[in-house]
Amino acid sequence: MAALGKIRSRGILLICIIGLGLLAFIAEEAFRSCDSLSNDRRQQVGQILGEKINVTEFQKLIDEYTEVIKMQQGTESLTDEQLNQVKDMVWNSLVQSKIVESEAAKLGLTVTDAEMQNVLNAGTNPMLMQTPFVNQQTGRFDVNQLKEFLASYKTQKATNPQLIEQYETIHKYWTFIEKNLRQQLLAQKYQGLFAHCLISNKVEAEMAFNGSNEESKVEVATFPFSSIHDNDVKITDAEMKAKYGELKERFKQYVESRNIKYVSFKVTASAQDRADLKKQFEGYAKDLNSAADPAEVVRKSTSLITYLGVPVKKDAFPSDISRRLDSIAVGSVSPVFETKGDNTMNVLKLVSTQTLPDSVEYRMIQVTGTDASDIQKRADSVYNAVRGGADFELVAKKYNQTGAKTWLTTRQYQAATSMDKDTRNYLNNLNTMSAGEIKVIPVTQGSLIVEVTNRKAFVTKYVAAVVKRNIEFSHETYSDAYNKFSAFVSASHSVADIEANAKKNGYTVLTRDDITTSEHTVANLRGTRDALKWVFDAEVNDISQMYECGDNDNLLVIALTGVNKKGYRPLSDEQVTSQVRAELLNDKKAEQLVTKAKSVKSVAEAKAKGAIVATIDQVTFEAPAFISAAGASEPALSGAVAATQKGKFSAKPVEGKAGVYVFQVLDKTKSGDKFDVKAEMQKQRQRIMQAAGTFMNELYMKADITDNRYLFF
Repeated sequence: MAALGKIRSRGILLICIIGLGLLAFIAEEAFRSCDSLSNDRRQQVGQILGEKINVTEFQKLIDEYTEVIKMQQGTESLTDEQLNQVKDMVWNSLVQSKIVESEAAKLGLTVTDAEMQNVLNAGTNPMLMQTPFVNQQTGRFDVNQLKEFLASYKTQKATNPQLIEQYETIHKYWTFIEKNLRQQLLAQKYQGLFAHCLISNKVEAEMAFNGSNEESKVEVATFPFSSIHDNDVKITDAEMKAKYGELKERFKQYVESRNIKYVSFKVTASAQDRADLKKQFEGYAKDLNSAADPAEVVRKSTSLITYLGVPVKKDAFPSDISRRLDSIAVGSVSPVFETKGDNTMNVLKLVSTQTLPDSVEYRMIQVTGTDASDIQKRADSVYNAVRGGADFELVAKKYNQTGAKTWLTTRQYQAATSMDKDTRNYLNNLNTMSAGEIKVIPVTQGSLIVEVTNRKAFVTKYVAAVVKRNIEFSHETYSDAYNKFSAFVSASHSVADIEANAKKNGYTVLTRDDITTSEHTVANLRGTRDALKWVFDAEVNDISQMYECGDNDNLLVIALTGVNKKGYRPLSDEQVTSQVRAELLNDKKAEQLVTKAKSVKSVAEAKAKGAIVATIDQVTFEAPAFISAAGASEPALSGAVAATQKGKFSAKPVEGKAGVYVFQVLDKTKSGDKFDVKAEMQKQRQRIMQAAGTFMNELYMKADITDNRYLFF
């Protein structure tokens, strides 16, 4: 009881302690919940129709598509630009498939396995032609080849680990095609259902036919809006607000965008850098002049152009090199020269020039042996046999070779990035051997007995040693540029500072409006992912740090000047103000010009009041008439002309996009085409379908899409 009394006497204190404990517990749980939500958001690459897209899953789709592209192109890697394209294609495909799946689910549309099988059996879908399962004889997709592969894949996976990597690659490729084919079929089903909701009728078809086949010749009097100076038109704030309300839907945007001002400075080689590089090149010129074999000189210079040492055509060289080949003598070295187009320093030596065949037909037998003596003995035996009239292909079969004739063209080897001594010797022999000549060409692993059987398309070929290098800035030059730009950024604490200090330092301030999160770079500069993140994290009037970007040759600073929120752009927005003002100016000018033209009863009277008169042929209801005096196409004028009888003057002035018009219909004619109601209804339906083709954009706008890819890629 005493203990209970003590507890009661300290009840308030105990309640406070328990309350604080509970509060701490609740706060801890809330913190964990917030932290969990924050981590969840950090893993979201975006959101489509309320569904969160996890970055890991999205990366898998990118990897999948990348492998497909690499397989199709036969390449080991993709460039940054290609990878960005892949990311965009994957995102757009994901968005479209999610939207179509959602709409299809509401309608109960699905793609069954039986439907998929029917498409595979037919083999006509273009997507199937991108697979390895195309019959080479028929040129069509062969479903049996696919079935054989899938059956073999299961067997090889279990029994042949050596081939599994190759099989796995093809299987992943097919899985990708199958998934996308199913998505494509679902989209086609939805679009087909949508298309059947759009029909034409006989009345509409006949009106459209008449509108396109009745041509009018008219004399038009134009009162262009440009005839009234903008300063002569008074516009009030109330009128601007009213016009904005009328045009408001034009200014709706479905994603947030941001406006920036930025200074981007590209570091280039200084005059001293160029002078130092030119001095090096003068040394290369001396070395080329004295070297018996220029290959080592070119290799040590780290030239952008490999020295092959074999005759190639002029187009094998860059244009700045090729146009000099005929202006220097064989054995001589050109002066050192710069090429501004590719920012390089260059020097070249013309080793030789010859008229040689562009294409050589030949056949060959390769001979190996236990040692040099054995190889020589075997090669002499084969050489003597074919020289003596033995059948070349029969001799080749003794060495398990075909000896078949094949063509070699210059283009097949002139773009090589390297060439060993054996290949160079082999190609030089093929280039210079005459038709019917047989030679033994020694190589490291044996000998080649080669017979040239034909030579075609004789051209001038060149052997030239070229030293070409980029003109790059030195470390000192970059350091100077860095320090100067860094000082400029440090002294700029506002947009006004950036503009003032840029002018002092010789930099240019550039503007870029409406940047969205779907972009990959800032100012089209490589390596600006961090800068792009900053743009969407910053507040208006914030100034960024200095970024080193591009190809490690660019310095960048950014000022955030505006945030355009999702929704309606306000009238205060410069772009909105400009568009509303332009529309309002035209409205007010039109009012004045309509008043001026109301009393006009003929083209002559309109001309007397300052109108510009011109005769226009072939005006139809279907196509807007182009009025050169106003510099615009005017659909309203075409409609008014179609409604006016031959010989009549316009009932009232026509207000167009760029002027006010009155006109006289001089003549009306019809083409000799006959009205085909079925054909015309089909044409109208196609036009309706084209107009309705924007349905995916409408669905996209309603899908409440969030694109946060910039945070990850």
